[in-house]
Amino acid sequence: MNCHNFSFCDAALKAMPSGALWWPAEELLCVSDLHLGKSERVARRSGQSLPPYETRDTLTRLGSDLDATNARKVICLGDSFDDLTAAQSLSEDERLWIARLQAGRHWIWIEGNHDPGPVEFAGEHLQQLTLQSLTFRHIAETCGQGEVSGHYHPKVRVATRGRLISRPAFLVDAARLILPAYGTYTGGLTSDAARLSQIMQPKALAILTGPRPTCVPMPR
Repeated sequence: MNCHNFSFCDAALKAMPSGALWWPAEELLCVSDLHLGKSERVARRSGQSLPPYETRDTLTRLGSDLDATNARKVICLGDSFDDLTAAQSLSEDERLWIARLQAGRHWIWIEGNHDPGPVEFAGEHLQQLTLQSLTFRHIAETCGQGEVSGHYHPKVRVATRGRLISRPAFLVDAARLILPAYGTYTGGLTSDAARLSQIMQPKALAILTGPRPTCVPMPR
């Protein structure tokens, strides 16, 4: 498994190719912004039909990462469902699939802005969680320290071999770590967007996802 190893606030972490964060010492896998049920929500609100495979695609990748790490703890870092109706509209097969992934694991759902209320899935439902030196929440706070968050779906554009590529990316500085969106059908905010430039420190790094995660200075 090709991961990028890095240290953040005294924690030895691994950025996985999929966009998941692995904390070996805690046997903890963290993913953000699954947005399960997005195709149903888009159809319901706009009438636009998207191929309804994104939930299964996301759960397949999550299952692969759980198998690869044998994680005993899982944190879903908010916006796990595209909205509460989307969560309630998942098929019985998809609900059972989630239950199988949860079996034998300490599973924590952090509330996001898309899923602000309780949902009918096993596990803990928390606003945020502090574990050792790290605090897990959905949206970065101005004074956050040792903060692991999501929400912004960061992406990075880099020029390579004469062409411009765009990839979801982790953003990390001395105070905070922002995870890329894990779910299928999730867009993104490029790292040079004003909000990300404001909250990330000048020496922030970006870790691009993909078969071989690559670390570069965060483009601004």
